[in-house]
Amino acid sequence: MSRRVGAALLLGSISAFGPLSMDMYLPGLPEMTADLHAGQPSAQLTLTACLFGLAAGQLIAGPASDARGRRRPLLVGLAGYALTSALCAVAPSVWALIVLRLFQGCAGATGVVIARAVVRDRYSGVEAARYFAVLMLVSGVAPIGAPVLGAALLRVTDWRGVFLVLAGIGLVLLAAAAAGLPETLPPDRRRPGGLRSTLRAFRDLLAARRFTGCVGATGLVIAGMFAYIAASPFVLQGAYGTSPQAFGLVFGLNACGIVALGQLSRALVRRAGPLRLLGAGVAAAAAGAVALLLAVLAGAGLPVILPALFVTVASVGMIAPNATALALAGHPGNAGAASALLGTTMFVIGGTIAPLTGAAGAGTALPMAAIIAGTDLTALLVFCALVMAPGARSPG
Repeated sequence: MSRRVGAALLLGSISAFGPLSMDMYLPGLPEMTADLHAGQPSAQLTLTACLFGLAAGQLIAGPASDARGRRRPLLVGLAGYALTSALCAVAPSVWALIVLRLFQGCAGATGVVIARAVVRDRYSGVEAARYFAVLMLVSGVAPIGAPVLGAALLRVTDWRGVFLVLAGIGLVLLAAAAAGLPETLPPDRRRPGGLRSTLRAFRDLLAARRFTGCVGATGLVIAGMFAYIAASPFVLQGAYGTSPQAFGLVFGLNACGIVALGQLSRALVRRAGPLRLLGAGVAAAAAGAVALLLAVLAGAGLPVILPALFVTVASVGMIAPNATALALAGHPGNAGAASALLGTTMFVIGGTIAPLTGAAGAGTALPMAAIIAGTDLTALLVFCALVMAPGARSPG
């Protein structure tokens, strides 16, 4: 039991690279913008670069782990993450920071994609959904604690110090993975490497209708959350006048909702099944997004806007573990490639959409609300058309 708990803690921490890389320095984003003499769109490109790095890195690390095992690519990625995080701390300009954030995302992607593949090596079906919910409990601490920790760090250091802390976290996880994470993919289950083999695996996965539907619906919901991540520091602190510390608390409360719904999903999945819970999560995200848009259009204040935002953000806790289990089901030989496509879709769509929230400036919440409503409603349509349609077939 202690070994199982330790493995869950380690895998959950490793899979939290995305939230850590983006969320911890969010309270310092306005300060960084002023320090590097950059505009809001350029500052948000530092988020976009990290998202695209996370996407591209997964396409490399996922198939590589199918061919060479999970352990070695993971250790290389953790070392690269620590190095690039340290370099971000000394970036001389916003454009240098954007490039470094791209490489930081590429390195951190190995942890995101390989953690999911390790779970698929060990579990499938309902048990996989339950374990992914456990990982969400662990990795959910990152979005809860990261902005709060980032805001606290800003009291004693600047935004550069936040990146030094990220580098230290990378080194700690590198040591923990080297000491405590065994290889989970034996040589006889590995697939030959090479570009042709990788493309064939991607083609086979995308031919499965339910896989494509789960990936598309989840990617769109996560894209809406990325729009919230990119815009919320400017909307809440700029348009509504909250302090960095208050912003961190609001951000953390929304992340608590993700954790709570993830654990509710874990408790219900054996009775309801991952498909039904995924549908409930996508429907909740769409309902919360519509309520958010209507509240902004009506000129309502934070007492109305924040509950609607909470619903749409918290729904990720029910969507992510069940969509991941359904998407990876039936693909044990391509677990790394399947995990890569799932994660890449999330980060590519999110990285494309996030900068759009700054197009109308920091003085209004309307762009953020409109984008979240658009992505979540489209996710609901994709789910109904590809996952729940009569012709959709479970891959496993």
